[in-house]
Amino acid sequence: MIAQLRGRLVSVTSGGVVLDVGGVGYLLHATPSAVEAARASDEAVLHTHLYARDDALQLFGFATVHERALFDVLRTVSGVGPKAALAIVSAYSPTELATALAREDSALFQSIPGIGKKLAQRIVLELRERIPVIDEPAIVAASDGDNHVIARDALVGLGFSLVEAEERLADVDGELPVEDRVKEALRAA
Repeated sequence: MIAQLRGRLVSVTSGGVVLDVGGVGYLLHATPSAVEAARASDEAVLHTHLYARDDALQLFGFATVHERALFDVLRTVSGVGPKAALAIVSAYSPTELATALAREDSALFQSIPGIGKKLAQRIVLELRERIPVIDEPAIVAASDGDNHVIARDALVGLGFSLVEAEERLADVDGELPVEDRVKEALRAA
């Protein structure tokens, strides 16, 4: 298993990078944060996952171990292959994904191209109690999830993206009723 590569960025491809490690160029399908990490340093360190099939070996690159851990957990869900798992990890930060799982928020997963309603619901169902530990800002408790999701969906209905709605609600008091949460989030705009 290749768990990590340290090397110089050679090129950026559509959906990945080529990293020169000791004179060998490794093609990695990478998250946007991994691509940025590779660009930002003369010698990049990317966490990797080697996916072996009968006809190919594929390397997937991640900026943090949290991204790789989520990728590994997502692949345990029936119907989620490595490319779908990479798309999910690429679309949102590990904290946002863990929060969505804690809140049982399948809409966030549906917003990712290639993830339909049934697969999004299966991801939440199978992973809601297997959320990887993430040493980032605290995750909102699932008990508050219904009101939060209602407020977020109201903001999305008003034209905000899921990410924008989550960002606006992050600074709003979680004890407020749904209507007041939406009003406060709109005032922040």
